[in-house]
Amino acid sequence: MTFDGWKGDFVGFFRGLELDNSKRYFEAHRRQYEVDVRKPMEELVAELEPLLGGSKIFRINRDIRFSADKSPYKLNIAAVVGTIYIHLDAHQLFLGTGAHNPDNAWLRRYREAVASPLGEELVNLVTRMRTDGINVGGNPLKTAPRAYPPDHPRIEQLRWREVVAGRRFPIEPWIATTAAKDRVVETWDIMRPFADWLTEHVQGE
Repeated sequence: MTFDGWKGDFVGFFRGLELDNSKRYFEAHRRQYEVDVRKPMEELVAELEPLLGGSKIFRINRDIRFSADKSPYKLNIAAVVGTIYIHLDAHQLFLGTGAHNPDNAWLRRYREAVASPLGEELVNLVTRMRTDGINVGGNPLKTAPRAYPPDHPRIEQLRWREVVAGRRFPIEPWIATTAAKDRVVETWDIMRPFADWLTEHVQGE
């Protein structure tokens, strides 16, 4: 398999699913999903694995057991390759890395690392990524976390409850070419030091 972009009408598939999120619609368009949506993701992931590591493509079915929203299908296709998250829907290609909804133990380790001299390196990485168009951080506390002073020099990073870096690309003609892979690799090159910092100083503990 060779990845050459999402050439089919994946936008039409997802817009239809937005309007009719039902098994009837999905089964009627299953072939379109498999060819226009999932197959290109499989091809992209296969090409990225040697560079980035193991992968997982997420199912389109939603887990509705504990959700008030009983819509059976997601409105996107997503995958993880190594530590980069790839998400495509009718409106955007999103690339991200980091910790989405981390647990308290992870946040404790993260904040300890940020408060230590290691945190200076993180601040420098965040500054460089933002200069390169990457959004960083997320869901901050309104006040300083317990045990940290509000005037701490790295209070912005300490307040984060989600430690995520990401970039959003609108759907444009290049999505149907090999340039889509180039966007992933280029973005990952920018975010990799951030992901490596988290792995070494937070996940790795």
